[in-house]
Amino acid sequence: MMDGSASHDQVQLALLHLASPALPVGAYSYSQGLEMAIDLGLITDAGTAAAWISDALLFIVGRYEAPLWLRLRAACTRRDWPTLLFWNSEFIATRESAELRAETVQMGYSMLELLRALDLTPPFEAPEMCYPAAQAWACECWGVPAEAGLLAYLFGWVENQVMAALKAVPLGQVSGQKMLLTLRPRIVAVARAAALMADHELNTQAPAYAIISAAHESQYSRLFRS
Repeated sequence: MMDGSASHDQVQLALLHLASPALPVGAYSYSQGLEMAIDLGLITDAGTAAAWISDALLFIVGRYEAPLWLRLRAACTRRDWPTLLFWNSEFIATRESAELRAETVQMGYSMLELLRALDLTPPFEAPEMCYPAAQAWACECWGVPAEAGLLAYLFGWVENQVMAALKAVPLGQVSGQKMLLTLRPRIVAVARAAALMADHELNTQAPAYAIISAAHESQYSRLFRS
């Protein structure tokens, strides 16, 4: 585990490691409803894919997942395990469909298994651990500050959504890179807004998104697990 003397270069490498698509947590297996949106004709090209991802980032991830991640990260710094486990349970409870719930639990488990293999076993236990909690602990272990860690978390989410769109729409690689460039300012804005949110402002109200996610469970033909 890094201490406060972790160099800038080490932190930058840790960020690249955490945001890497090669991180073995299974993120590539999930589309978080994007595949069903394609099947319904809501996403048909690069423009509609970018709009879907941007809206989901702002109105779904930005209103709940991002500020909750900051609370998990702060709890790791303070070694406040009851608070961390509280927010972990809250996040799992707000997953609206069986697929979304299974996704965060599976990715959380995979991240913790990776950390245990690297001798970074967390000093807390829960029957199920959500991915934001596990990733926040990884940031603590590697000395990644909260602000930078959240940016890496959000970029990883956006990149996974873009990669899902490339496969399922389908789109070309250049279109995907254009989307990532276009979404960078939105990622920064979401991270900054999340840092200012009080507990009572956290919001998971996205009924149409929940319906689309649930519908994916019975989609006839699919590439992704959510």
